[in-house]
Amino acid sequence: MNSAQQLLQQLAEHTGRVVFGADALVHDLAIALIARGHVLLEGPPGLGKTLLARSLAHQLGGQFQRVQCTPDLMPADLTGVNIWRADLAKFEWLPGPLVADVVLVDELNRTGPKTQAALLEAMEERAITVDRERHALPADFLVIATQNPHEFEGTFALPESQLDRFLLKLSLSYPDTATEIAVLRAYDGSDNGQLAEFEKLPVLDGALLIAARAQAGAVHVSDALYEYVTAIAAATRSHPKIALGLSTRGALALMRCARAAATLDGSAYLTPDHVKRVASAVIAHRLLAQPEAALEGETGERLVSAAIEAVPVPRAAGGADSE
Repeated sequence: MNSAQQLLQQLAEHTGRVVFGADALVHDLAIALIARGHVLLEGPPGLGKTLLARSLAHQLGGQFQRVQCTPDLMPADLTGVNIWRADLAKFEWLPGPLVADVVLVDELNRTGPKTQAALLEAMEERAITVDRERHALPADFLVIATQNPHEFEGTFALPESQLDRFLLKLSLSYPDTATEIAVLRAYDGSDNGQLAEFEKLPVLDGALLIAARAQAGAVHVSDALYEYVTAIAAATRSHPKIALGLSTRGALALMRCARAAATLDGSAYLTPDHVKRVASAVIAHRLLAQPEAALEGETGERLVSAAIEAVPVPRAAGGADSE
């Protein structure tokens, strides 16, 4: 068992104590951790999005901050403000909640576009600018955001530039009967049972995460695989039902997540199957459907599948290089 697989095993074991039936989500969260990307969790209210995000944040250790998004939230509420210190006769910066190792942004689409935009620089460059002064954020700065589906009242759709900065978008759906019964049995007796449980979770070994990232970086990628990912990106840009295709940032995210998936499989080289496995979570939220396609009910997931089907799978891929 390599370091990435050990990381996944610990993450699944710990998270499973407080969040039930989320094994597939935990696997994708491990991919995000190894690939060093931000995560967007979407689903109806009351399914455990916040609990899952807080459980992960607690296990990562470091400084944690939580932001509850509301319609009246302002950008300065995230980035911080400069306040006048009369005793020092100068302005002093009062950091906002973005200055942390892990930031949980709860119900991100409950706040307006102006405040959403305050996250753009932080998520891309791990820095924020306040009154023309730049402040660096921690090297492993991570945003875990939750959002309600767009059709719910009181939500603001995230702009394309914001969505493109999330490495993965993961969805939570209603649990099956057995899982829901397990949740009721675990948390029926106490109002703060969930809070008490996730605070007991151990912190993940930082050396294990560093080793897992090194293993992902060492995964062999043939030229044929680079061409394959580039062809998938091109297919999304030329598809008649897609108005905005995959960006270069998105193509790079696809490569990074595929590397992480290969490492979690224990593979020393990348295959087309690894790319396909992570494609929907990486690409779907970055695509913008044509208006007529949206009216027809086309989803990002279906458009991703159509684009992948249009690209031939390379013969010279995986362990055999095409050189």
